[in-house]
Amino acid sequence: MGELKKLVEEGKIKYVGLSEASASTIRRPHAVHPITAVQLEWSLWSRDVEEEIVPTCRELGIGIVAYSPLGRGFLSSGPKLVESFSKDDFRQVCKETMLMLYLPRFQPENLEHNKQLFERGCTPSQLALAWVHHQGDDVCPIPGTTKIENLDQNIKALSVKLTPEEMAELESIATEDAVKGDRYGGTAAPTYKDSETPPLSSWKAS
Repeated sequence: MGELKKLVEEGKIKYVGLSEASASTIRRPHAVHPITAVQLEWSLWSRDVEEEIVPTCRELGIGIVAYSPLGRGFLSSGPKLVESFSKDDFRQVCKETMLMLYLPRFQPENLEHNKQLFERGCTPSQLALAWVHHQGDDVCPIPGTTKIENLDQNIKALSVKLTPEEMAELESIATEDAVKGDRYGGTAAPTYKDSETPPLSSWKAS
């Protein structure tokens, strides 16, 4: 972070951000130079970041970039999503080769359970995006899409207004027990849970 701070001071970069960082890892570099944004997975499908990561960002005044706000497409298409993957879709590759390792939530036994979330009121992608957007002005959801019509639908989510009662109702459905399976399996992809930075005193020069 010290080196990145020099680059900011030299005008070579403008901002510094982190992705999937733990709370302590966010605090350490932020003490050296302000972190502008932290990218994390946040949706009705993935809410574990609300416990520690989101409060830390807000305490420090750091913006939040929420990726996969549609639960990797599940909250827009529901349980039939798996049947619609094209042959070159990242999720289809996972389905055919390493689904159990990489995306456990799409395993057949977990999908059967998780479809309840979709069928119990969280169907429209606009609703799911609106929920993330309503988390605050410091949150920017970044849904992925490959089709213009889906992009248009996503943009319309900005006009969806949710009352506190509606937010509470959605959150009562999307509890921690509502979704089965981890975000990733094994060491397939690191998340903030695997990102604790070791103490500087433990570092050794190569």
